[in-house]
Amino acid sequence: MSFGQLERDGFDTAGSTPMSDINVTPLVDVMLVLLVIFMITAPLMVSGLKIDLPQAQATAPVKTAGSVSVVLDREQRLFVDERPVAAEALERQLSDLARSDPDTEVLLRVDAGVPYGRVAALIGQVQAAGLSRIGFVAEPPAAGR
Repeated sequence: MSFGQLERDGFDTAGSTPMSDINVTPLVDVMLVLLVIFMITAPLMVSGLKIDLPQAQATAPVKTAGSVSVVLDREQRLFVDERPVAAEALERQLSDLARSDPDTEVLLRVDAGVPYGRVAALIGQVQAAGLSRIGFVAEPPAAGR
């Protein structure tokens, strides 16, 4: 990066003024690299839990600020927003959410191998906590079916 020359005796200093332009090319290069990194890693960070969702003709749910994701995997472990939670603590945690915002929507993601009775019990826990807006998350059917 050049900022001009220092004044020296014997040289014509009338045309040698310091350069006041900033070279933004390295900044743009770094920003583009960061953009590509975030574009590649963002889809990978959507869901860290591996569950086999049932397939249905439905649109993808929109996770909003007023929603919480409750996951029940094949081993019947519970997760709230990707964090494991004990079955006893689930209702207490959901009750706290209901007190802060009674319109909180619960997005249920349940593995296809979980018995229906366990899903019904989970819905009962959510309703007992004071939350009545419940949505079910499913995968779209595979192409060719």
